[in-house]
Order: sequence, then C-alpha cells, then structure tokens
Amino acid sequence: MKTKHWDRIGNGGLTFTELGFGTAPLGNLYRALTDEDAQATLDAAWDAGVRYYDTAPLYGLGLSETRLNQFLRGKKRDEYVLSTKAGRVLKVCPPDQRTGIGKFFNTPSRQEVFDYSYDGVMRSFEASFERLGVDSIDILLAHDVDIFTHGSKEASDARVNEFMKSGYYAMLSLRDQKVIKAFGSGINEWQVAQTLAERGDFDLFLLAGRYTLLEQEALTSFLPLCDKRGIGIILGGPYNSGILATGPKPGSYYNYSEAPQDILDRVAKIEAVCKRHGVALIEAALQFPSLHPAVVSLIPGGQRPSEVQANRKILDAKIPVELWADLKAEGLMRGDAPTT
Repeated sequence: MKTKHWDRIGNGGLTFTELGFGTAPLGNLYRALTDEDAQATLDAAWDAGVRYYDTAPLYGLGLSETRLNQFLRGKKRDEYVLSTKAGRVLKVCPPDQRTGIGKFFNTPSRQEVFDYSYDGVMRSFEASFERLGVDSIDILLAHDVDIFTHGSKEASDARVNEFMKSGYYAMLSLRDQKVIKAFGSGINEWQVAQTLAERGDFDLFLLAGRYTLLEQEALTSFLPLCDKRGIGIILGGPYNSGILATGPKPGSYYNYSEAPQDILDRVAKIEAVCKRHGVALIEAALQFPSLHPAVVSLIPGGQRPSEVQANRKILDAKIPVELWADLKAEGLMRGDAPTT
C-alpha cells in the first residue's frame, strides 16, 4: 500500500498509509459486533497493509478504544499511527440515560459531557490512554465543534470559542512537550475547519465527507489554505454516507439520511461517465480525494473483513485521466480539482 510521509513542523512527522481505518463501527455503531468480529475486522485491516487507526471516546462510549487495546497490544509501536479525540468526557450513568441509545448498541453505560476546556481535554486524553493501553498517541483531535453536532452556527461558534480560549492550549502544550506529534480537529464542515485554521496553529483535520467526488466546495478557500500552511487532511466519509458506494438506488444514504432527488440525479450522471470509461463509481469515489496533495489518508470505515478487503482492492483499480476530464467537461466536477 502507498504511504505518505507528512512533517509540517520538522518534528519527524508521521507516515500515513493511503488507507486508514476509522473505528466508529467497532463501537457497535448501528449494530452490535462481538469482540471476535471486531478483532477479525482489525486483523483484516492490518493484513491489507493499513497502519493508520483513528478512534474516539464517543465511539461506543469507550468500546472502540478498548477493542483497539487488545488489537494493538502485540504490535510494535513504531509500526502504526494512532489518533484519538477530545471534547467529550465520559461519565458513569444509569443504563437508560446513556448517550447514543438507538445509535450505539451494547455499550458501557456512559454519558457524554461536552468539555472543550483545558482540563476537559487533559482528562479525556488521560482516559483514552488508559482505555487504549498504549505508550503513546500520535494525534489528538478536537471532536465535533461543528454545526452538525451542536445544531446551529451560534452553538458551534460558542464551542469553537470555548476550545480556542482553553482546550486549544492543552493540545498545543502536549505537542510542545512531544507527548503527541500533531493535533487538530475531527469535524463535519470545512467552513468550521477553516475558522479553526485561521485562529490557531493546527496540524491536521479529519474532515468527514466534505471533499468527495460529489462535493468539492472546500477547494474554494479551505484546501488552498491547507496547502499554504502544510496542514494535512485525513478524509473520512469518501462515499458521502453510502451513495457513492451503492450508486443512486432508492433509499441510498447521503450525509446520514436518505438522499434527496437532486443528489440521486447528480450521482446518476457521475456514474454514467464512470461506466463509459469502464470504471465502477465506488472506485472513482475512493481514489478521487487522495489526488489532492493535502490529503494524507482515507478512512472509509468498515464493520466486516470483506468491507476492508474491498476498500483495499478498490485502491488498485486503474482510473484513466480521461474520466476526470470528462467529469469536469460535463460540469460534474470542479475544474480546479487536482486529478493527477
């Protein structure tokens, strides 16, 4: 598998595999997995050459991190890159009051408490260390200071301000002390990521679904800013919640909900161009974001070994440059999108 070495500030940097592994599904997202099933999926990722793993306290309310503990225990620490997140502190609660009922299944009885303060970041980081059982964590990301999570721009702005006034300095201190190699934010909107980048010295952003074969608005200002500052992008959600993997079928998902008709129509046009070139839509969708120089890794996720293996195989598909040219000519892709 291809790798990309990234070193923004000259501290040795990190080497990312082109394909990373996002562990939200291992937190029993949408369905419960046995420990054995989770381990099999992680083993499949490792066997496929994946050496970057992303997790968060939210994913299964600690379950994802504890499952990674078992998996990583026998691995040499210099063989993989590991990121986790802060911004939520987990507190014990009665089972009927736990966070994520109907979304996460068979998880510990814990309740999320949003806390982007200095102390909140440090408490979250320490708890992640204990759950993961590792000697070091490479990347720490402020989790979900966005509109998608908090419901409005005003609420998001308040969380951004809380973080920048306090928790930001915890992450900066951890990096300065060489406890972590890099910090940034895991976020759902490029506009909020740009606000953070303009206000602080960020290394990386894990951006979910906002630079894909279907969406390239981030090219307007955010990605050029990342290029200028050497900020790396970990690209989550390259399939926009599924529609770029399944195609425009009835009931296809886009941004966690059923796709509206205009999205179905646009994806149908993109898929038609792909078919003319003998390329599967899912192949073009996964490979496209990696062509941007700021993107250091793709994390499409997967609950089963077969899904991980399929993503790995997709990266080997040959995409003719004429496909990208035709998408641009038909107005289905921005003309300034990097395609080589």
